[in-house]
Amino acid sequence: MSEEALDAALRLVRAQTALVRRFDARLGGLHGVSLADFTLLLRLAQAPGARMRRVDLAEALGLTASGVTRGLAPLERIGLVTREPDARDARVAYAALTGTGRRRLTEMLATARETAAEIFTGLDWPPADLARLTALLTRLGGTGLKGP
Repeated sequence: MSEEALDAALRLVRAQTALVRRFDARLGGLHGVSLADFTLLLRLAQAPGARMRRVDLAEALGLTASGVTRGLAPLERIGLVTREPDARDARVAYAALTGTGRRRLTEMLATARETAAEIFTGLDWPPADLARLTALLTRLGGTGLKGP
């Protein structure tokens, strides 16, 4: 079983690399963001008030707090995200999606949907296979549009 498990893990890593490359190319070429940026913006948009504490955002994305801070910095510079202090606790900061961020995310979502459709359409990926893949990835801890 260990050979099959290693083979499956390596295939999953290779497939993930190919998907990231494809999404990065499309999102970067059309919107100037990476797949990681898009995922961060999407999680913010799904949060109540389109804002989250950085530590909660890190948890939702499976990153460290410093990784989230590094990811947010360029998005703040281009006006998609802003930093909001907590009115009751000066130690707490929120990352919040700006109006520009919301509008741009809508455009990014259309591009991401088109990219995913190109990958998973046709006879090679019937709906039952896609549903099974989604279920298997969820068992591995993967999250999608709706989060956990």
